[in-house]
Amino acid sequence: MITDAKTQELLAALVRIESVTPWLIPSGRGEADVARFMAEWVGDLPVEVMLDEIAPGRVNFVVRLAGSGGGPTLCVNAHADTVGYANWADRALEPVVEGDRMVGLGAADDKAGCAAALLALRALVETGASLKGDLLVACVADEEGVSIGTEDLLGRYAMNAMLIVEPDRLPRVITEHQGFGWIDVVVHGKPAHGSAPDEGVDAIVHMAEVVRRLHHLDREVFAANPDPLNGRTVFHTGTITGGTDYATYPSKAVLGIEIGTQPGETLRDRVADIEAIFDEVREEFPDFRGEVVVQLDRDPFRAEGHEALWEALDDAAVEAIGTHLEPDGLNAWADSGLSQKAGIPTLMFGPLGGNFHAPDEWVSISEVASCARIVEGSVRRFLG
Repeated sequence: MITDAKTQELLAALVRIESVTPWLIPSGRGEADVARFMAEWVGDLPVEVMLDEIAPGRVNFVVRLAGSGGGPTLCVNAHADTVGYANWADRALEPVVEGDRMVGLGAADDKAGCAAALLALRALVETGASLKGDLLVACVADEEGVSIGTEDLLGRYAMNAMLIVEPDRLPRVITEHQGFGWIDVVVHGKPAHGSAPDEGVDAIVHMAEVVRRLHHLDREVFAANPDPLNGRTVFHTGTITGGTDYATYPSKAVLGIEIGTQPGETLRDRVADIEAIFDEVREEFPDFRGEVVVQLDRDPFRAEGHEALWEALDDAAVEAIGTHLEPDGLNAWADSGLSQKAGIPTLMFGPLGGNFHAPDEWVSISEVASCARIVEGSVRRFLG
């Protein structure tokens, strides 16, 4: 039986294990330690356990509960890595319970998802659930980085549907979300002595014209036309570099941005927006030169072919929490974008939490337990 007490115990144990993704924080330990703990936690169950090392210290924990045959394979996916915790290093790895809330690094994002999946797995085994298809539980690496964990999972295992457990709030289920790109906007100038304005081209001044127009695009187009489910298209500047010294016209300026895409769009649409800005600047400054360098491109997500999974999930929710689920969108990105793109019907849901990627991150313990019960019920229905 899945109880709040058992949920609290497992979740606290997971929070205490540092699993910071080294993609973000080079000193982060990665997922190996927490993967070994989870392997020990399921060690008494009749399951197949895989610790798939993707890179040194980067490990996917995958466990298979085999069915009797003739059914589909369902993967329940959560991520075992977290962001860094420099702003609350004195307490981040010491979980604290405050009423229904557990406070600690990754308590919500996404040790809660790992705990819900593991508790559901144990409940299925201990109650002798009769499954035709196979259940895969995957607690993957690097979702907070560049998602090498889910990429490896999709390349290594066959599956017919995926249920991703990420913090949100019940009874919402995410059926679509934004994509995004990490882009370097590069503006080229011409170096010259600071006293020779007729010879130099100031890349930083030209970049300022680009930034002003990007801000206008964000305010007048993105903010004015939010997606009904996914909200305002994401845009923000992230980094900027340029120039060599006080006395020289800067020959180059580089602006790093994050910019979103809505379902039905691709990053090529955003690149076209930026190139249109280049054309505007060039009309006023004929010596302007710019280029767009895409560093990372993640497609938006819209669930397709998920009807059977939705029915199983919704019926399980009615049984577990007494209400039907509500489809909704998200103005962020998750690994669901990768699985759906691979042709695997995908849905995403999770427990209420807050302060994600910030000090005093928290999650509702009772909602984690409810999510575990919903996962258990969904598996029974989808694979039974």
